[in-house]
Amino acid sequence: MFKRISITLFIVAIAASIIYSQYHTYTENPWTRDGQVRAHVIQITPRVTGQIVRMSVEDNEHVRKGQLLFTIDPSIYQTSLSKAIASEKQAAALLKKAKNEDYRAINLEKLTPGAQSELTLNNLQNAIETAEANLLLAKAQVEEAELNLDYTQIIAPTDGYITNLSYRVGSQVIANNPVVALIDETSFWIEGFFKETDLNDVAPHNKAQVTLLMHDSEMLTGEVQSIGYGISKTDGSTGNSLLPNVNPSFQWIRLAQRIPVKIKLNQLPKGLQLRAGMTASVKIIKH
Repeated sequence: MFKRISITLFIVAIAASIIYSQYHTYTENPWTRDGQVRAHVIQITPRVTGQIVRMSVEDNEHVRKGQLLFTIDPSIYQTSLSKAIASEKQAAALLKKAKNEDYRAINLEKLTPGAQSELTLNNLQNAIETAEANLLLAKAQVEEAELNLDYTQIIAPTDGYITNLSYRVGSQVIANNPVVALIDETSFWIEGFFKETDLNDVAPHNKAQVTLLMHDSEMLTGEVQSIGYGISKTDGSTGNSLLPNVNPSFQWIRLAQRIPVKIKLNQLPKGLQLRAGMTASVKIIKH
């Protein structure tokens, strides 16, 4: 009988020790399964309106910085550039004419004082200034037309992955309206959402361990890069009929809010590809 009691107490002591050890580990090194892979998403937005005449990439394709993504019909912008160049030449010719007339009037006044009135000389000088301003305007219009023509070539601003491409040759795109997403391949990080009560003494540069749901056999390492300074308010936000939304809650329970913690990963294992939105578990090593 005594032997059975001793064995039972021994087992209970081991279980209590394991539970205490796990609890101590959890409180010292907070852990969450509420983590996600994040990345900077660049919205590829054309600067001009027109029809796509050439599509150089496919959906989910990897692209390099400076690579051509697609081309907007340049014909109308080429025509605008030709018109602007013609206007510039015309403005230059008018400036030359105004200078010649002013030069002739000044020389005539020198040879025959009083042959040209003061008003005429002033008007000729004003004509030169007006022609110079018109020439500057024409040059600016040429630069604008050249820019618009260049903007028909949509170029990748960074290395990354094209995602959610639904446009094809013949599709009409509108200036300043996003067309496709480009995920910056150099910007991946992990964002873990921890209870505010777990973040005591957590600070930037604390070590972190990350496990992806898709690759649960790989333990990734990193460090805390930053801790969020704010989250969105739920209670008090405007709802239907401009009335505040107030969620019901238990009076004797205070639910801890979750704060985002940004984790910068170290070297990734060869062959492992991060994808924005993947689920991750995160553990922070405080000490």
